[in-house]
Amino acid sequence: MTIKVLHVKVAEPMTASLHRAQVTMEALQQGKTPEPYYGVSFESLPQMLAVFTPKRLELVAFLRAQGPLSVAALARALKRNYKNVHGDVAALIEWLAIERNEDGRVFVPWDEIEVHLPLLGKAA
Repeated sequence: MTIKVLHVKVAEPMTASLHRAQVTMEALQQGKTPEPYYGVSFESLPQMLAVFTPKRLELVAFLRAQGPLSVAALARALKRNYKNVHGDVAALIEWLAIERNEDGRVFVPWDEIEVHLPLLGKAA
């Protein structure tokens, strides 16, 4: 069984993305199926934290445990305002953390969300 992972990266160098693209292209040229990679990248930690707020992470965890729900059912279950949950769902869809299925319910397609935060600068 393949584990589906969403890679969330902060301040990823462009060379890392280019390397992944090169490896994928080489695999395709050789007739191989490349390893799937799903990722989003943020320029800074504050940008990432503006998207993945504590309330949104709570929503993702709840949705992963419950399975697909309508936004209204999700808001009721979380005891949160529908408008706020709707906004959170829209942001999380934009950043690939959740998806909508064919009947419009939202769900978490990932087994894991892995966050990579490099520590930049000189070591103490």
